[in-house]
Amino acid sequence: MTDILMPALSPTMEEGILAKWHVKVGDTVAAGDVIAEIETDKATMEVEAVDEGTIEAILVEAGTEGVKVNTPIAKLSGGDAAPAPKATPAAEAPKAAEAPKAAAAPAPVAAPAVSGSRVAASPLARRLAEINKLDLKLLKGTGPHGRIIKRDIEAALASGTGKAGSAPATASTAAAEPRKVQSLEQMGIAPGSYDLVPLNNMRKVIARRLTESFRDIPHFPLTVDIELDNLLAARTKINTALEAQGIKVSVNDIVIKAVALALKQVPEANASFTPEGIALHHHADIAMAVAIDGGLITPIVRKAETKSLAQIAKETKDLAARARDMKLKPEEFQGGTFSVSNLGMFGIKQFASIINEPQGCILSVGAGEQRPVVKNGALAVATVMTVTLTCDHRVVDGSVGAKYITALKGLLEDPIKMLA
Repeated sequence: MTDILMPALSPTMEEGILAKWHVKVGDTVAAGDVIAEIETDKATMEVEAVDEGTIEAILVEAGTEGVKVNTPIAKLSGGDAAPAPKATPAAEAPKAAEAPKAAAAPAPVAAPAVSGSRVAASPLARRLAEINKLDLKLLKGTGPHGRIIKRDIEAALASGTGKAGSAPATASTAAAEPRKVQSLEQMGIAPGSYDLVPLNNMRKVIARRLTESFRDIPHFPLTVDIELDNLLAARTKINTALEAQGIKVSVNDIVIKAVALALKQVPEANASFTPEGIALHHHADIAMAVAIDGGLITPIVRKAETKSLAQIAKETKDLAARARDMKLKPEEFQGGTFSVSNLGMFGIKQFASIINEPQGCILSVGAGEQRPVVKNGALAVATVMTVTLTCDHRVVDGSVGAKYITALKGLLEDPIKMLA
């Protein structure tokens, strides 16, 4: 009898919701059979068996929240080893049957904790350890069941532990103590004067990652005003030409294209900080912020610099729709080299976003509105949009950020340059 473990469906996943079982006690399963559905902070995924046998026990009921990675969720008899389930995007619900169906594709699965000489560690932790020449046997894991995860590698690098010949890390060096948050009652808010909405997985991950980003990344904002009249006129002509194809290009689509082309002009801004050096990315993979129920997700337009506005418009529409239905595949929202967050449709004039690590920059796009401007010494009216570039100062210096945002402004104010 072996345990079926809660799989890690992405490198950052620590827990999930066991949404649904497709099997019951006594059922016989074969490799590849869908046995359950898991909800992560980003999507609903189908879990496939990787071994054959009979389901002897269901250990975690459907609907259970906060199930830690590598927790036993069921027992299987007849298999040779504990299955590390494979995961694919869950089939679309009937209400979304008319939407394009995402192709099933294997998702990244973290290695399960196993006994013996093999150290239990996530794939990301193993990769970081290999890059930094750390001995996993010398580290103490703080993940589920003592599993070594990303924060343990970072702690080892910060403390200088984990190198060959060094002493094993202690619990105090493996992870910093989390800041203690006072309850509302301790801060003077009376019990019963508010409704408490439980944190879903997505909100927990957003809270953790953005706290880490804002706290740990030295960042600075750069803000410019961009005149949009030429862009709006060009967009009208473009959409007229594309009308027969049923394609409509938005201002945000044009911004994504301009962001990507500006990154090719100033490649130093298309970068990420790593312990080994600055990674300069070959392509502009633009992540766009999409608000969904319970949080935020950033689907990615890959190689945006190579795509036409029509291609980008079709892709962003599809990605946004499937993001709201929680039907994106992991590779469609993991990664990216630069982010765009647009709140202009809500009338927000100006704001600064928090960097989406490990990306080096994020662009915050405000509303386009008519404003008084001075042209040739005379007062005039123009449609103006304020954008703010938030930069990781470890990667992008002020001069590089200024050079980039100037290139972006030039492309948006004179869209014909995008054709050059």
